Amino acid sequence: MDLSRRDFLKATGLSGLAVALSGLGLNMAKVQAAAKEFKLKGAREFTSICHFCACGCGVIGYVKDEKLINLEGAVDSPINRGALCSKGLGYGQIPNSDQRATKPLYRAPGSDHWEEISWEEAIDRSARALKKARDEGWKQTEVIDGKTVDVHRTDAIGFVGGSQINNEECYQNIKMARALGVIYIDNQTRVCHATTPPAMNAAFGRGAMTNPWGDLKNSKLIWIEGSNLAECHPMGLKNVMKAKENGATIVHVDIRYTRTSKIADHFFQLRPGTDIAFLGALINYIITNKKYNEDYIRRNTNACCILRDDYKLEDGIFSGYDPENRTYNMETWGYALGPDGKPQKAQDLFAPNTVMSRLKEHYSRYTPEQASAITGMPAEDIQKAAEIFSSHSPTVMMYALGMTQHTIGVQNIRCFTILQLLMGNIGVPGGGVDAMRGQPNVQASTDFGIMYQYFPGYIAYPTEKTNTMESWTKVSGTQNRRWLINMLKAWFGDYATAENDYGFGLIGVRNSHHNDSIYGMFEDAYRGTVKCLYLCGQNPHVTNANAGMVHDGMCKMDTVIAQDIFINETAEFWNRPGDNPKDIQTEVIFLPACSYLERRGTITNSMRLIQWRMEGPKPLGDSKPDYEINNLLWRRIAELYKDSTDPKDAIIKRIDATWNYSDDQTVEDILKEINGRDLATGRLLAGIGELKDDGSTSAGMWIYTGVYGNGEHLAQRRGQEDEGDMGIYPKFAFAWPDNIRMIYNRASCDENGQPVDPAHKIVWWDAAENRWKGYDRPDVGSLTAAPGTPGGNSPFRMTGEGYARLFAADYADHNPDGTTRLHSYTPVDGPVPEFYEPVESPTKNALHQNERAQFNPCVIYPRMPERQRIGTPDEFPYVLCSSGIAEHWCGGTVTRNIPWLNELVKEPFVEMSTQLAGKLGVKAGDKVKVSSARSEVVVKAMVTDRAKPLTVNGAETHTVWMPYSWGFKGLSKGPSTNYLTIDALDPNVNEQEFKACLVNIQKA
Repeated sequence: MDLSRRDFLKATGLSGLAVALSGLGLNMAKVQAAAKEFKLKGAREFTSICHFCACGCGVIGYVKDEKLINLEGAVDSPINRGALCSKGLGYGQIPNSDQRATKPLYRAPGSDHWEEISWEEAIDRSARALKKARDEGWKQTEVIDGKTVDVHRTDAIGFVGGSQINNEECYQNIKMARALGVIYIDNQTRVCHATTPPAMNAAFGRGAMTNPWGDLKNSKLIWIEGSNLAECHPMGLKNVMKAKENGATIVHVDIRYTRTSKIADHFFQLRPGTDIAFLGALINYIITNKKYNEDYIRRNTNACCILRDDYKLEDGIFSGYDPENRTYNMETWGYALGPDGKPQKAQDLFAPNTVMSRLKEHYSRYTPEQASAITGMPAEDIQKAAEIFSSHSPTVMMYALGMTQHTIGVQNIRCFTILQLLMGNIGVPGGGVDAMRGQPNVQASTDFGIMYQYFPGYIAYPTEKTNTMESWTKVSGTQNRRWLINMLKAWFGDYATAENDYGFGLIGVRNSHHNDSIYGMFEDAYRGTVKCLYLCGQNPHVTNANAGMVHDGMCKMDTVIAQDIFINETAEFWNRPGDNPKDIQTEVIFLPACSYLERRGTITNSMRLIQWRMEGPKPLGDSKPDYEINNLLWRRIAELYKDSTDPKDAIIKRIDATWNYSDDQTVEDILKEINGRDLATGRLLAGIGELKDDGSTSAGMWIYTGVYGNGEHLAQRRGQEDEGDMGIYPKFAFAWPDNIRMIYNRASCDENGQPVDPAHKIVWWDAAENRWKGYDRPDVGSLTAAPGTPGGNSPFRMTGEGYARLFAADYADHNPDGTTRLHSYTPVDGPVPEFYEPVESPTKNALHQNERAQFNPCVIYPRMPERQRIGTPDEFPYVLCSSGIAEHWCGGTVTRNIPWLNELVKEPFVEMSTQLAGKLGVKAGDKVKVSSARSEVVVKAMVTDRAKPLTVNGAETHTVWMPYSWGFKGLSKGPSTNYLTIDALDPNVNEQEFKACLVNIQKA
């Protein structure tokens, strides 16, 4: 009898257990009597998806008397197969927690306490505060670059959150925010993985993790860099260990030896912020020693394309640099184009000005010795790492925030894409670049455009340069115009017609020169511009760099509306220890949301898998599901504007006409709107290929089209079929786009559509049936597009070129009529990665004498000199890196309210080497003061050998490390590390440099 753990527990009356134990001489009658009292008997079972990291682990809960009585891993989930980490299991205490706020609360200006209020009052106050800020902060026109532009937006509201709520709730939030004309829109991805989409997009055409977790078992080398996988994505590690059982080699590259290093075959330590120097040496080795996969790069990349001869890099600065504005004109970064407007190609990979010849020239400077001087890693270790990487295939590269949270974050990840393309590891089983997201729905909150620069589906948001449909299409292309039209039809319904550009003119317009991120939001609050803040499941008072800026910005706001399951530091910022609440005149409205186990909806994990969460226990007290709160709030806002004749309010009425979600089927109604319909018949669309550009179809977000295909709720599927044993599981839930689990899988085939490696095939062209087939859904525009046709020979069809980009050239592909079809993305700070030091660095940039190239020349910092001083190594001699741990998570709002997790790790600390501890006279457990140019905290010292001192440019350099998940609320309290960290930002997406700033340490 083969019983899973779940079946074992559900065995009737535990009779199965009784039979099993009878052979041990136990009294059968007593066992059977005990079975009658078994706690799961009579309980209602439900399934859901874990709340923590974005592995997307399945959970099974049991409810009795409307209370959660048990939570465990789902054995039928191909991700976790019944296992859960300490956090995932610990969440079972949350539905019954006595720490939760279960009533709406109000904090009056200057008050030192909360008052309970009714839901009706809470919603009314919130709606009126948003309306007041919107109306008073309305900006109809703005002078930008000397021209008066109609921008019709509000600068007085900030919207933050979405990574901890479900997809349907994300959709409500973005629809509401854009209807209000809000520009300051952000979510947790800004401070974690904002650099991932542009980096991956620049190389491949899409900005997401390439492969499913189950595919890891097919890898021969698993390269983990900038991630403590074992602690931060434990079920990801479970899949890594499956690969190791199959003979895979594990390499870990990080700034200290961690639990992940423990399971690795090879560990390499480097200095924080120097990955480009290290990876550049690997690229140099592969090209110099001809270790690249020539067949692959000829078929699938721009390796043979010829670049313009006026492109250059001189002393760390690319051609086209404007030193006054710290920006580049990218024109010289383009291809030499033929008469047809397509990139010219050479037969010889290394002909003058080919991409490969330029790559070889660029990375020839990155020798093991040069990289060693920068990183602190011995040259022989760099050589060894290069040999390991280039001698294994297929390889998957896995990363997290150690790569993203830098002022060169986009270019860090671009190094991964270049290496993997050179080796032929994209679109093949066991290959890929796996971006491991760290919040349960941060993938979807990014997908849904809860970011200032995007519409849902990664469609560019309009600026003064693209403020008409015509100018927008000229830049973004007709392909993206199709997706935008479908979204506008979903939002504006019958109003959206070709004659009025589908309502495009109703949407507010950004100033492309302005920082509208979560960092710009609090800076502008401090300046007096942002007056009202709406937060949903995010705690920036703990999770933002230079967190004191967050506090001071909120102190100058009129209203903060916080929607969460616990009162966290952001909601109660006015009660920070040491502050006088009487001096803070911000009103705060707290809207108690229920936990993920208490509501239903879909959620999207790192590998783009959209899964269904069922409802478990009833919401605790008067807490409500976020989708219900959102409905109440929007309906009240719409009611306040119903009699307005002001043109600026027309968008609210148009949105309200499509906000027709029933109270009992809110989630399902929203998901159907997201999926999209044939507007003539009402049929739910089956896939992206059915979306039209003439207004006859709608889809709230094009990349999710098909999740409710033809009326079938595919996110609910739990099929276990895995034809080919590839780890694909195509009938388990639904992956965007079009249920493709391994994106770019066309690259695994030759020009004729046949697998290059028949023993590990994933998709192929069936000549007999004239159709693409596979164990996965083939990543081609049409399943009947034969090899040799444009649709059948574009392995990376989401780039303008149709192939992957080793060099991210400035390129737009054109339609036959000359209009732009698709514009490939190029990072603003360079077409290829170049090493720059962190903004706060212990050393000079060894590659460049040019002071402009000490750190990223496109970084603008400080933005507010009086609040953003740059620390120097004479005052702050040590490098600080911060990150998470297994027992606590992100801002700590949830985990610091789970008692047994607090017992495991009770307080924050600073980890330092034995050498540094000896130098400072510090012993383990001593209290020390850690100070930066921004603030100081007192914590205990943890002394280990896990981050050894390194020799950097001839000088001994020490790195210290701190977890950041603490604050002044919750069951476990402690000083927040992010009061120390620097808010210098990546110029592409405004993500902060958490992983490398300077501090000093003294005995307290």
